[in-house]
Amino acid sequence: MIFNIAFNELRRLFLSPLAWIILAIVQFLLAIFFFVLLSSYLEPGSAFRGRGLTEIVVVGMLQIAGLLLVLICPFLSMRLFSEEQRSGSLLLLMSSPISVTEMVLGKYLGMILFLSILLLVIALMPFTLLLGSKLDYGQLASGLTGLALLMSTFSAIGLFASTLTRQPAAAGVSAFAVIFLLWIIHIAGNTGNEQMTSVFSYLSMLRHYNNLLSGMFSSVDVIYYILLSSCFIVLSIWRLDAMRSHH
Repeated sequence: MIFNIAFNELRRLFLSPLAWIILAIVQFLLAIFFFVLLSSYLEPGSAFRGRGLTEIVVVGMLQIAGLLLVLICPFLSMRLFSEEQRSGSLLLLMSSPISVTEMVLGKYLGMILFLSILLLVIALMPFTLLLGSKLDYGQLASGLTGLALLMSTFSAIGLFASTLTRQPAAAGVSAFAVIFLLWIIHIAGNTGNEQMTSVFSYLSMLRHYNNLLSGMFSSVDVIYYILLSSCFIVLSIWRLDAMRSHH
């Protein structure tokens, strides 16, 4: 049942012009930045000389990809449950034998499948460099893992936001606000004491992402994203369970 819901969600995403527009815009923007970074690296007398191609071009592109995901994931996930609430189809789902957990996991998996396609297309760009150079496979794998974990966490936050309201736009803005706060929260620790700095630094998604981009693959960073994603998925299940009990 989870897979049925996931594939239905994936099909619905691809039937929406928004999904195709986002895919096209992300690829277009990343292609431009990829070309600019590569041109700067190859320029004679470049300040990047002596540093690795993976570190400059690939990591630079993945940093921009992460920032783009901050902007687009909330608006991809905003319709997951809010549109169901607005159309009234959520009540039908609630009265069906499908469990709330199956509904949530199915919707979440559908979003992940869509973003996996986006991740695959993004990953093809660095691999084109293998035609004329060598890459640091460890750093590349760590960076792509970080991007995949970002996608999963952003999706979970967007999923929860979509359970809170029947207005997709409100869900998108709410998800963006939470994601952006967790993205830059380490800045708040710059003026505090050492303990506060370490807490805010740990909560920052950007800090963990940068660690993975640098090639420092640590279980601490991976567990952080898994815990955060799990937390918002559980909150979504609780929220819908409360709605089912109410109705």
